[in-house]
Order: sequence, then structure tokens, then C-alpha cells
Amino acid sequence: QAQLEESGGGLVQPGGSLRLSCTASGREIYAMGWFRQAPGKEREFIAAATWNGSGTRYGDSVRGRFTISVGNGKNTVYLQMNSLQTDDTAVYVCAARKGFLGMGISSPDYIYWGQGTQVTVSS
Repeated sequence: QAQLEESGGGLVQPGGSLRLSCTASGREIYAMGWFRQAPGKEREFIAAATWNGSGTRYGDSVRGRFTISVGNGKNTVYLQMNSLQTDDTAVYVCAARKGFLGMGISSPDYIYWGQGTQVTVSS
């Protein structure tokens, strides 16, 4: 069983950037992804990567602005968020699934979830 820990959230002005990190503990190799949830809205898929970073997928609302990458160490992913907008304000949550399954783009694809980190975009 894995435990996920996110970091890097905070307050940023519109047009700014933030970088989120997530590390999954455990012996297995995981494919990991990011979701977000804003108040009153459903959980939204943001980005996913294969366990080694050879493949990535993005949600329509962030494609071209956000980049997911896999760290050199095992089971670490980053989410570089550029050109942030007020609509990006949400709790960002990291998720993991067994690596051999490949990328997942919906919540049911993942079995491990972090606690989330708040990202607030405001002037």
C-alpha cells in the first residue's frame, strides 16, 4: 500500500507559476496523475504520466499550460503550472496506480490518493 504526499501549493497571482510535487512511498512502481477539485465542482482530471514519464496526458483545460514530469527517483511526479488563471484555484490531489497499468485519466483508474494541496490564484 502506498502513501502519497503532495507539496508546493500556495497563493499566486494570475499569470504566475507554481510547481507541485508528489511522492509515493512503497516498494512498487506506480503510474501517477494529478486531479483537482474546486468548491462546488466535480473532481477534474489534470494530467497523468506513465511510471517512467515516457507518456503523458492532459486535461483540456490545462493543456499547453501545465506540464507533468517524472522525477529521477522512483514514484515522484511534478506538475509545473504556468500562466495560472483564477479558474485554476482548487485543491490539487495526486493519485497513483500500479505502474504496469499505464496512465489513467479518470478517478476510478487510481487506487491511492494524497491529501491534496491548495492552489489559490488571486490578485
